[in-house]
Amino acid sequence: MAFTGKATYSAGASLPEIAEDVSDLVSIISPFETPLLDALGDPQTEARSTHHEWLEDELLPNRDTITTTPTNPESDTEIEVDHADRFRVGDQLRCEDSEELMLVTTVGTASITVVRGYGGTTPESVGVGDTLHILGGASLEGDVAGEARFTNRARRGNWTQIFAKTVRVSGSDLAVRHLGVADELDFQKTKALRELLRDLESTVLNGVAPSSDPQGSGAVRRTMSGIVTQLTDNRFVPGGGGFPSGSDLDEAKLNLALRLVWEESSGQVDLIVVNGFQKRAISQFGADARSYAPDDPRFASQVAVYESDFGVQRVVLSRWMPRDAVLLLDSSRVRVVPLAGRSFQYRSLAATGDFTSGHVLGEYTLELRNPLAHGIIRGLSTA
Repeated sequence: MAFTGKATYSAGASLPEIAEDVSDLVSIISPFETPLLDALGDPQTEARSTHHEWLEDELLPNRDTITTTPTNPESDTEIEVDHADRFRVGDQLRCEDSEELMLVTTVGTASITVVRGYGGTTPESVGVGDTLHILGGASLEGDVAGEARFTNRARRGNWTQIFAKTVRVSGSDLAVRHLGVADELDFQKTKALRELLRDLESTVLNGVAPSSDPQGSGAVRRTMSGIVTQLTDNRFVPGGGGFPSGSDLDEAKLNLALRLVWEESSGQVDLIVVNGFQKRAISQFGADARSYAPDDPRFASQVAVYESDFGVQRVVLSRWMPRDAVLLLDSSRVRVVPLAGRSFQYRSLAATGDFTSGHVLGEYTLELRNPLAHGIIRGLSTA
């Protein structure tokens, strides 16, 4: 071919002799990460029924609440309590943080009789709402065995939820060559799986079971209850129930929530799950005390691990968390389990035309053990 001297700019990119330069990569802008599922890891067991159940137990309670202020708060020996059956004759008691100790001498149906100022301690005032701590019982030497007491194991469960997406590619689309995609069907499978994993994490956090017919029917879809929905006990709201007022998240609120969860459970919170706004609030803890060397080229302004008096917590940033919430989890008591043989998979559908189609589906449920081992802060500022 004779030399023409043409340059690329004079030839124009649309001319047939100039090949298209398209990167062999399809980039996806939509978020699909699943940080909570990654932190929890794969479960070691499977669900064997659409209603997955487990058993929980607890020790005999060692505290109760005073229901009525005595006429003489510093001297009356009869004290009305919420659960008199928690006490036994011979129990030593302490009210709140007082120095006075008491000894139980009689247990009634709604009250107990005690020795005030036991062991030479100084009697102090007691009142409605105060907590009585049972230090321990003292048995008589040579006494007969007392009545056995038990706790009833609780049977808790959650329903499985089916996550499914259909992919469909025409015969022509399968035959042609694509830019950035070696196999269109495989690409659609991968894309659907990413969407389903994203939806699974969001449902694990925020899902709720239907109010009636949770087992599902021809008209009712079976859905799982998520973590946020199930945490009804250790639920802290600024300004409510003795929790500090002010809607901004600060270290005092976070530490108080961790302490209150610790007081209710033998577990240990090791995950703090937050959205972006509350993550920035946590990263600003102690910001005024940070210092940098003159030759340090990096400016670090984030907290990935929070070490408190109540354990070490990894801070997990999940965009699927409500913006006003901070989730406190003991990860050893949280599992996302598939129904046996129903973890995410691809199933081909029958060919009824000039296309190939299939289902990407999976069936999962959330196992959240011992809700008192976890906690949540709601109603925080998002502006």
